[in-house]
Amino acid sequence: MIIHSDFEKLSQVFPDYIKKSLKKTTDKSRLIEIILDLGRRPEGRFSVESVYLSEQIVSWQDLDYTTKRLGRFSNDNRAGIERTLHRISCIRNRQGIIIGLTCRIGRCVVGSIDILRDLLDSDHSLLLLGKPGVGKTTLIREISRVLSDDIQKRVIIIDTANEIAGDSDIPHAGIGRARRMQVSRTEYQHNLMIEAIENHMPEVIVVDEIGTEFETLAARTIAERGVKLVGTVHGNSLENLVKNPTLSDLIGGIQYVTLSDEEARRRGTQKTILERKFLPAFPIAIELNKKKFWTIHEKVYESIDRLLQGQESKAQSRSITKEGRLKIRYSCLAGNTISDLKHLMKGTTQNKPPAIKKKQIIKSSLQSLKLKNEAPNKLVIYLSYLSINKKMKVYKSLEGIFVFTKTIETANIILIPKVYLNKNPNLQKRIIENKISVFIFNNNIKLKSLFQQILLRYAEE
Repeated sequence: MIIHSDFEKLSQVFPDYIKKSLKKTTDKSRLIEIILDLGRRPEGRFSVESVYLSEQIVSWQDLDYTTKRLGRFSNDNRAGIERTLHRISCIRNRQGIIIGLTCRIGRCVVGSIDILRDLLDSDHSLLLLGKPGVGKTTLIREISRVLSDDIQKRVIIIDTANEIAGDSDIPHAGIGRARRMQVSRTEYQHNLMIEAIENHMPEVIVVDEIGTEFETLAARTIAERGVKLVGTVHGNSLENLVKNPTLSDLIGGIQYVTLSDEEARRRGTQKTILERKFLPAFPIAIELNKKKFWTIHEKVYESIDRLLQGQESKAQSRSITKEGRLKIRYSCLAGNTISDLKHLMKGTTQNKPPAIKKKQIIKSSLQSLKLKNEAPNKLVIYLSYLSINKKMKVYKSLEGIFVFTKTIETANIILIPKVYLNKNPNLQKRIIENKISVFIFNNNIKLKSLFQQILLRYAEE
């Protein structure tokens, strides 16, 4: 990867004693922010630690010296440096006077999207999730360059804080041939998103930090007009987005649905459940967990449906090894869940050693699973007449080993209490017609023991 930061231009805006300290800094590539607060020592924040840049206290004169060498602060208290990607945010007192500055280092990192280059070739919209400082803006800047230069798309960037293309009327070279629309006030961002479609015929629209209800609605409108959208939001995972009422419409929206008695019995759920309203505006979501470790949901609608049903969402994780190689893993592989199953079968009590017979059962079961890697794919289980709490425990513990379904016709195993099977001749008929194996249990049986029996029976076949 090639990194361009224009660090010298940033250092020129600070007083002399801070310039000298920055010149002595050896690890500039890991420097994230420079903090100037009135009455305190200047501070440099690196990726792993924070250090003081000088023993001298920041004064009014130092803040005034720095702000005069910056661009004009907008209504969101952000400014920049001409023809660079650095962003400077200010803290004001009650009278509106600046008493603190946060100078974030802006970098253009060529090659930073090699980890997801294959996803850019599709016409699906991309949503990037991550906490502040994880590199979302750097990533979409490089995405804009690749889409415009390499894939030859018409790209429009909605640059609210001039953070993507720099604080200048001439955009930074880091965005390639992409065009940039500046936003005069942050509350007008959604209007610019719609205006870009109506006036400039883009194939791709790039938006940083979608955060309001109007921007969410504008994103849905763009998706419905057939334009690819690349956006970022604050949040660690899809689950955080589901719980956010302002942004949940980006991934399909959430609504309460009341089922009929028959449908609730068929699904084995309560009558009132949560379901997705519509198709997500972003079919693909990327969680930026760490600098070189990402989780990718290639089918967001499936991930959301599974989350609402209390199941773990299936996702793909990608990381860069120390040797610089791309490593891809899927979250629901049988080999990755053997240790979890072993822990489940041993129980949660760690002070008491398991019985000898139980050890033998666990050992033989795990050996069978290792010999038959296809085993989890063949066991499709339908849970009938279980409480929602018990189903949640089963899904979370065993989703990677067994496949669970909501329809009897697609299952080859059904778990049902004996009392309910005897009272339901229609269910008995469907079981016979579909040739489904039945495991009958009493309400007081432990689910752990029940799944041991299923696992052992399959291992013996």
